[in-house]
Amino acid sequence: MTHFPKGFSSCSLNAGIKDHTLDFTIIYSDVRASAAAMFTQNQFCGAPIVIGKEHVKDGYLQAIAVNSKNANVATGDKGIQDARTMTEVVAEELGIHSIDVLPSSTGVIGVPLPIEKIVSAVSGLKAELRADGLEQSAKAIMTTDTYPKFRTRQIGNVTIAAMAKGSGMIEPNMATMLSYILTDAKIEAADLKKMLQKAVDVSFNSVSVDGDTSTSDTVAIMANGLAGEVNAAEFEAVLTELCIELAKEIARDGEGATKLVEVQVTGADSNTVAKRIGKSIINSPLVKTALFGEDPNWGRIMSTIGNSEDPVDTSSVSVSFADVYVFKDGAPTEDKRAELEEYLKTDEVLVKISLGNGTGAATVWGCDLSYDYVKINGEYTT
Repeated sequence: MTHFPKGFSSCSLNAGIKDHTLDFTIIYSDVRASAAAMFTQNQFCGAPIVIGKEHVKDGYLQAIAVNSKNANVATGDKGIQDARTMTEVVAEELGIHSIDVLPSSTGVIGVPLPIEKIVSAVSGLKAELRADGLEQSAKAIMTTDTYPKFRTRQIGNVTIAAMAKGSGMIEPNMATMLSYILTDAKIEAADLKKMLQKAVDVSFNSVSVDGDTSTSDTVAIMANGLAGEVNAAEFEAVLTELCIELAKEIARDGEGATKLVEVQVTGADSNTVAKRIGKSIINSPLVKTALFGEDPNWGRIMSTIGNSEDPVDTSSVSVSFADVYVFKDGAPTEDKRAELEEYLKTDEVLVKISLGNGTGAATVWGCDLSYDYVKINGEYTT
């Protein structure tokens, strides 16, 4: 049985933004909730990002309104007004203040948001709110995702629910694609923000599908306190675990992907260096296509490590695919081509890289690069 956090409800529908699938959702808390959010660092950020930063600044939210199929990005002053209008009509329908509504949009860039369709869709939605509607919200925020990404966890009386969307244009930079985390725990906004930043750093900021940072990336958390106090350390651990699970699902569901790729880097001079080198591996088109073709060309990984902007002691490097070592302590191992070819037939690939004796370490996730990625993005606006 799925448990949902107390006091949260949602509804989802088709507003006719692009097609006949779910494309609009409202997530609502019965009371104002402590809140924190992180947003994209892309300089061409979406209009909802501008408004969202204003609205979460005081550390409170009571509702989130999300549309898919249109990103409301590069739409000028009208885009800003449309994002503001979305929060205003949602607030009026719910009987709350518009500053307590966080807007999000995802989809095609450079096309005006059909705000009149959203305004029409909002009327009467408060009566449709349901606690078990949160799973439908995870469907409504999808674009090229092939399945919804939704998880819940319990810590005593406290429940955390988390959803995310993302499949392409994925290279988070201090945010994620779209992710909303809801909890009935009582936590102050300042503490929420610290926990969120740490969780995002080792999860959503450690995943990449194609190396492109989206214009709409948003991760937000709301804590309405209706279940009371919670052990902070335990809550942070569960929050981090949920974020990592969702980040891995985003990589697994990367556009056209056939394999989830995990890269573990150890022995680096710092965690930052370890993550940077790990990201270079999962972002390399040569590595990604080799994995898609199940080609045991591990030399592509060596080349990518060597191209790092950080100094690498090549005599100390070791590389393995799971437990199959192809390079150890600066030299190739005996030929493992047959064993490696067999391993690469799996749909999850683990690459382990040791750079030496440093204390820096990081784990990152990505996917392979298939023919379908080109097809999906070649036909995205049609």
